[in-house]
Amino acid sequence: MNESPDSPRAPDEGLVAWTHVIYGLHALAVLIGVTSAATVVGAFVFSLPSIVAVVLSYLKRGEAAGTFLESHYRWLIRTFWFAVLWGAIAIVVTLALVLTLVGILVAWLPVLVVGVWLIYRIARGWLTLKDGKALAAGR
Repeated sequence: MNESPDSPRAPDEGLVAWTHVIYGLHALAVLIGVTSAATVVGAFVFSLPSIVAVVLSYLKRGEAAGTFLESHYRWLIRTFWFAVLWGAIAIVVTLALVLTLVGILVAWLPVLVVGVWLIYRIARGWLTLKDGKALAAGR
């Protein structure tokens, strides 16, 4: 047997396809945020494609255990929940900046930063999946 006990087993091709679908749903949510009146963060957290994607991530992550896809499901789930956290913090900061009359242009900066972070997370994860690799542990 060539496989060492520490090397991950190969995932089922169907599960790889599901992972692409989940990244695609998150990318669709980002696209909705970029092309509509919504923010990227708002569309990512509250849009139907993203909510379906995170539910699918929770449902499929058990099947991914022991494969390189396990890191992708951890990445996808953490991206969603950190988007909720950072989005809430960005809204509080934005409101504080608006209420102190600093200005609406500066006030949108926190939301913009979180949006760029989301685009990075989805792009990096999906490109790494396309290459058939695991994401770095603990990220």
